[in-house]
Amino acid sequence: MFKKLRVFGRTRDLEQQIDNFLKNISESAMLFRMAVKEYLKHGHTDDYRSMLDKVNSMETDADNLRRDIERELYLHTLIPESRGDVLGLIENLDQLLGLFQGALWRLENERPQIPSKYRNDMKRLSSHAVKSVEAVILSARAFFYSPHSVSEHNHAVMFYEKEADKVGSNLKSELFASDLDLSQKLQLRDVAESIDNIADWAEDVADRLAIYAIKRTV
Repeated sequence: MFKKLRVFGRTRDLEQQIDNFLKNISESAMLFRMAVKEYLKHGHTDDYRSMLDKVNSMETDADNLRRDIERELYLHTLIPESRGDVLGLIENLDQLLGLFQGALWRLENERPQIPSKYRNDMKRLSSHAVKSVEAVILSARAFFYSPHSVSEHNHAVMFYEKEADKVGSNLKSELFASDLDLSQKLQLRDVAESIDNIADWAEDVADRLAIYAIKRTV
């Protein structure tokens, strides 16, 4: 389905492991968006819990893949000139799964009541966060396939991160200007920030990818 990961030469097992790892994050991002949408529309439901369970399972699978990738790189002394960058990239991408989990577990454990007037902004915030992750996955693939195009995908990451910041800042302003109890304001602020943090981390990964790509092209 994808072009050969040129940075790896003939190490096909490693290619497949990293490809599976990136697919895992992409699918987790889609599940995250669906789960947030379900919670905003129906509250805590069996469907929401099912999607959370799937994200948990995918996070476990990603951890196993990450360890396999690290082992493959070290035991077989593969791509020594890029090994540190690949390891750093995988570890930082793995953090995105933890952020998906954390945001969904917050909804699961706290089960906040989200007034209808704030649900659209919550939905937009989660959509921008997921789009930033989707863009950074494309950037990560470009690092392996075509490092010269990393900056193009990073531009999209930055765009969606800024959009998430705008929505998140506006949402928090509206929350604290409202008549809600302070405890509910703080709870909903934390929910919003747990989603916004996903976009922030995607931007951090994109910044690292920009440096990795430059090193590959000089």
